[in-house]
Amino acid sequence: MTRRTVLVLGGVGAAALVGGGLFVWSRTQSGEPDPRTAATPSPTSTRSPPGEETGTLLEPEVLTSSGGRLGLTLTAALTDVVVAGTPVRALTYNGTLPGPTLRVRPGDRIALGFRSELDAATNLHMHGLVVSPEGSSDNPFLLIEPGDTFDYEYQLGADHSPGVFWYHPHRHGNAAEQLFRGLYGAIIVEDEEPVEATRERLLMISDIAFDGGGVHVASQFERMLGREGDIVMVNGQVGATLLAKPGERERWRIVNACSSRFLRLRLDGQRMQLLGVDAGRYAEPQDVEEIMLTPGNRADVMVTAVEGTSVLQTLPFDRGGMGMMGSPSSTTTGADLLTLTVAGTPSTAPPLVVPQPTTRDLRLEQITGQRTVTLAMGAMGAMGMGGMSFTIDGREFDHERVDTEVSHGAIEEWTIVNTSPMDHPFHLHVWPMQLVEVGGTSLADVDWRDVVPVRARSTTVVRIAFGGLLGRTVYHCHILDHEDNGMMGVIRVD
Repeated sequence: MTRRTVLVLGGVGAAALVGGGLFVWSRTQSGEPDPRTAATPSPTSTRSPPGEETGTLLEPEVLTSSGGRLGLTLTAALTDVVVAGTPVRALTYNGTLPGPTLRVRPGDRIALGFRSELDAATNLHMHGLVVSPEGSSDNPFLLIEPGDTFDYEYQLGADHSPGVFWYHPHRHGNAAEQLFRGLYGAIIVEDEEPVEATRERLLMISDIAFDGGGVHVASQFERMLGREGDIVMVNGQVGATLLAKPGERERWRIVNACSSRFLRLRLDGQRMQLLGVDAGRYAEPQDVEEIMLTPGNRADVMVTAVEGTSVLQTLPFDRGGMGMMGSPSSTTTGADLLTLTVAGTPSTAPPLVVPQPTTRDLRLEQITGQRTVTLAMGAMGAMGMGGMSFTIDGREFDHERVDTEVSHGAIEEWTIVNTSPMDHPFHLHVWPMQLVEVGGTSLADVDWRDVVPVRARSTTVVRIAFGGLLGRTVYHCHILDHEDNGMMGVIRVD
């Protein structure tokens, strides 16, 4: 048992006894980070640990940049974990689920030594970060074999948008399986001026299913639909609690780290104000009763506590089916995620002041090109017995082919057409998209995202500014089983 494992278990013991929920933690951990490159966890005084004042929800270890640099090692491995007292085996980064949270600032450089102890090829995607897609940066074409190491390096621009991002595997063919089995972690890019809040919380929501002593292996039908687990966790816990006092204002950074599950989030009885989705920031905080997050989306939410007890829920959602007679549907079930209890001496939160970065509205600028991108599914073989094909513009993914070429500096309007009977959230690496129209309805506000919803048999219109970075990367459906099955294309900006 390493010193780090002892610290993790020390925090888990009290929380598990109080919360009575399910929590996943490492029983063993192979080795400590290299002291020459290891990052330092953020000081405990800057965060609120679980306890009598905040509830039982645990958060991952936080690694914070210093002097413009964050150096760390990250090991992906099959790890013995304990789930509600039952030992099982899952995949983890650095022995914990989720992996460590990386906290950086615009202009920082991240030097990440990666080691794979997996049984299949992998790589690492820094989802949402605007960094180079080439070489040793956020390169989705890299192949890291079992037992190999690789030195990643990411340079954030000085004008990088603040917000919550995340990292996960992106090796084609293995992405859904490895994410579902536990490989994910958060990235936070700090605001230039902090948003005043009583406390900040990270909520990484994921689902998983266990079969015997390990994670459930998805069937062919589950892979075609997009696998969903019957256990929905927040930071690796089920049934966790949060405590707050009336009038306190908390900042919740929520990540949908599910392979396929859509999240319809409600917190009845409390006031929620949505600052933005993904790295986008609305002109003014929006009062909301429900937040919709497709796989890969993130939400930045201010929660003002109102006396009473509330349950954070994800509600059922119908994301369509395969359109074949007798085929299963992909209706997502609901779940209770955690319980917030608000009691004690009331306090008064100061007026909410959110720094507003300069927001570009591409609807006011001249576009230089228009494209139509078509997402489709089709039956393979007689009566569909060969399964389903998943294509973009009629072709399955081929890493050696460039599907879309764009000139640097172009501003393009893309109409994303979904001809299939199933929803497909669309993700473009490196260059954020401005939502213009969803299902025929134009948006009034400026809304920047890196994953946009495309409902079944519907269209979504976005505008994209291809400035800044050059290189070759991908766009794809963020139901990762669909990406693995071929619904991904290659784009090159030069």
